[in-house]
Amino acid sequence: QVQLVESGGGLVQAGGSLRLSCAASGRTFSNYIIGWFRQAPGKEREFVAAISSWSGGTRSYADSVKGRFTISRDNAKNMAYLQMNSLKPEDTAVYYCAADPAISTRSASYNFWGQGTQVTVSS
Repeated sequence: QVQLVESGGGLVQAGGSLRLSCAASGRTFSNYIIGWFRQAPGKEREFVAAISSWSGGTRSYADSVKGRFTISRDNAKNMAYLQMNSLKPEDTAVYYCAADPAISTRSASYNFWGQGTQVTVSS
């Protein structure tokens, strides 16, 4: 089992920045891919970004966030991050971090999830 807790969400104006954090505990954090997903009201959960098990490895981003969001991780601290810049109102959603042994953009592939953190971007 891996336990995940997100933090860092909040209300920000369009064009602003937020940094989300994902704190992990339980099994060896460095064994797991970390993915960030988001879900807006009335919409399906969608992929945002993923990073392979080591900080210098593969990163993957949704087209909608490329160039604006950066995913990173610090295995020594059991932490993952999502730096979000140039935020837009359409980025408003609950953001979740998730963990799995294999990298994927599909939410169904991830076995472990945090409770989510709300991000609201005002226009």
